This record gives sequence, structure tokens and C-alpha cells, in this order.
Amino acid sequence: MTAVAPPAEAPAREGSRPSGISPARCVGISLILLAVLMLGFVAYLFGFSGLQEDSAQRKLYGTLSGEFSQEIGPLGPTKPGNPVAVLYIPQAGISRLVVVEGTTPEQLTLGPGHLRDTPLPGQIGTSVIYGRRVTFGAPFGGLGKLLPGDGITAITQQGTFHYKVVAIGDSQHPVENNALNQLVLLTASSTGLPRYYLEVDADLSGTAQSGYSQLPDISPIETAMAGDDGALVLTMVWGMALVLVAVGGAVAASRWSPWTVYLVLVPAVLAILWNLYESFAAVLPNLY
Repeated sequence: MTAVAPPAEAPAREGSRPSGISPARCVGISLILLAVLMLGFVAYLFGFSGLQEDSAQRKLYGTLSGEFSQEIGPLGPTKPGNPVAVLYIPQAGISRLVVVEGTTPEQLTLGPGHLRDTPLPGQIGTSVIYGRRVTFGAPFGGLGKLLPGDGITAITQQGTFHYKVVAIGDSQHPVENNALNQLVLLTASSTGLPRYYLEVDADLSGTAQSGYSQLPDISPIETAMAGDDGALVLTMVWGMALVLVAVGGAVAASRWSPWTVYLVLVPAVLAILWNLYESFAAVLPNLY
């Protein structure tokens, strides 16, 4: 019996490449996606976050105006995030700016925040308000323009109160002011990477109103220049959600109509990205 020789292997074509994506290309795609994510975060932080704050301010102003008209506005400690006062500071470009209760990074996305362990503006003692300088609408972005003698007006349920700026300092050069009734405004020291905060002290002109004698304690994330480290966990959760949706979308697009998958995928990705960026922004200093 004659042996049958096995078929000869076809010679490899010159210039042929192995199938699949090379490691170098995978790294390149990953770096591009990372760059897109970072650029998106920058766009959110310095652009879209301002729209978010502006929308919140309009709603808060309507809420507080309604409470004032019904005489049910807050007179002391209230739920964090609730509106408590309205600020007017013409020399800083501030008009009809609603102050909310609380100074965590989350609460300061809504506008300036009242430090909960201090009295409300217009009450006996030193009232302290934080505000962001760059992000989320930069409500205190013009605070550095103030000079001694400039006026600050605060409106609460107890009335309209006028303050006069008496001193400007920072956390490295503390202000010495022994007046009984003060309003202290704090924001980041610069528009870059701030290492300390700017402080504006103003004294009340007129009679102060009585407030609550028992004020709540504050947490570390409510202090000046604090970030919320706990938001890192939520940031990781949203990051994993983004990866899962992206992988699931790629698999679905390979099996069904890509356009149908994209129509479903894009809104989901945008919602996840928004929550991812919002969580990551909470890690930054609350006055930035």
C-alpha cells in the first residue's frame, strides 16, 4: 500500500500579520480613553458644574422667597442643604446669592454654605460662610476684590442686615477682629491649586438678633479646605459601572445593530459620567 503524504502547509504570505489587537495598540487606546475622561472632568468642573449650581440657585431662591413670605424661614440650625439667607455684595459682583446650610463639598455645589456651628447672619456672634472660588459657578470668585469699607448685605427671616468689611486676611495671616457681631466669608486663596484660604471679616452695623444657644457639632469634612475622602469609594463604584457598561455595549454592538445599541448606551454613559465626575469633585477642597 502506498503511503499518502500529508498535505504541505501553505507558505505564509509575505507581510501577513497575526489576527487580534497588538498590546501596543491596546495601550494606545487606553491612554486615549483616559485622556478623554480627564478632559471631560475638566469640562465638567469648570463649565457644566456652573450650570448645575445656577439651576440649584434658582430653585433655592424660589424656595426661600416662599418661606420668607410665609414667615417660616429658618431661624437657626436646619437640614443641611436648605436655604437660610441671601447675600448681596456689589463690589464682589454678588447679587441675590442664596446661602445653604452646611459646608461639606456636596452642599457647596449648591452655592455658599453656612458653617453649622456658628449663628446665622444677623444674629449675635460670628457667622461664618464658605464659598467656592473657581468651580460650581464660583460664587465667591470676586471676594478678592473686596476692600475695607465695602458693604455686605445679608437677608434672613429675621430681617435685612448690613455689614462693613473691616479686615482681609488668610489662614496664614489670621485676621484679628474682636467685634462681637461679625460676618466672616471664606474662599480658596487662588484660582490655581490653593494651599490656604482667603478670609474677609465684616462687622455688623446695627442691632443683632438673638439666635439659638445650642448649635450642632461639625464633622471634619465641613472645615475649611476639606475634601470628602469617602467620595473616593463612590467614585470607584461609578468607574466600575462605566467599565461594565462599555464592555456590555461592545458585546451587544457585535451581535445586534450598533446604532440601536448606541441609542441606548449613550444616555446611560452620560449619566454615569456625570455621577462619576460629581463624586470625584467632592474629593477636592470644598472652597475651590
